[in-house]
Amino acid sequence: MSDQLQRFIFDDYQIRGEIARAHNSFSEIIKNHHYPTEIVNIIGELLVATSLLTATLKFAGKISVQLQGDGPLNLAVINGNQDQELRGTARVEGDTTGLSFKQLIGKGHLLITITPDNGERYQGIVELRKESLSECLEDYFAQSEQLPTRIILHASNIDKPQAAGLLLQTLPAVNEDHEEQFQHVSALASTVKEEELYTLENAQLLHRLYHQETLRLFEPTVISFKCSCSKERCLSSLASIAPEEILEMLEENGAIDMHCEYCASDYHFEADDLKILLTDQHNTQH
Repeated sequence: MSDQLQRFIFDDYQIRGEIARAHNSFSEIIKNHHYPTEIVNIIGELLVATSLLTATLKFAGKISVQLQGDGPLNLAVINGNQDQELRGTARVEGDTTGLSFKQLIGKGHLLITITPDNGERYQGIVELRKESLSECLEDYFAQSEQLPTRIILHASNIDKPQAAGLLLQTLPAVNEDHEEQFQHVSALASTVKEEELYTLENAQLLHRLYHQETLRLFEPTVISFKCSCSKERCLSSLASIAPEEILEMLEENGAIDMHCEYCASDYHFEADDLKILLTDQHNTQH
């Protein structure tokens, strides 16, 4: 099954939803790293969560969803855009064996940064007080958006990488039964099994959950892993360093090596590779 996100809406309720499945993208994110099992699962959940949140953007732009804490997992981040192109990484220090989500993060925060292509950057921050990522995200929406939201996330790498999730969110209420209706569809969503999210077609899954309701499914959007690193970007980064410092690094190490934390690609630059860069910088300075 391809990685995809699909939106849907309840015809009789002011409630919208999304289903995301990102097995292949999850595999790409973790394949060149050696994360412990507990960290792998969080990265998978964070990947799906970011896809679900990206679908709520009403403009062209980027989104970054970060977990920061003082526990063994001091950073986990997924970056995405309106085209559902995602990448992510994590930083781990210490033993993670058998630790819960809250124990892995310790005292920390959830940061959601939205950067429109045209417009002002926005960042929302909430303290990580709940026992799971999905509950922390629901807490975020309750605090920053005042929108009742139900999020279900699952990720596993036992047999193969699998990551999927479901989001339900209220639209502006138009009747006094709105709260009861949201509780009803949320309770049904809570019955979904992990394996069902991983393997069932979206229409089949939604029929199992809401066969008594009328739903409209929109066209799915492809989710993909895409890292923006390249040799050219590395050279562009080196261009911001003074020529004297570059020469000093070359003299000390014989070459300059750069590593991408997202896809684990390595870039190796020797003196010959940097001749044009150093010449351009020299000419610019003069």
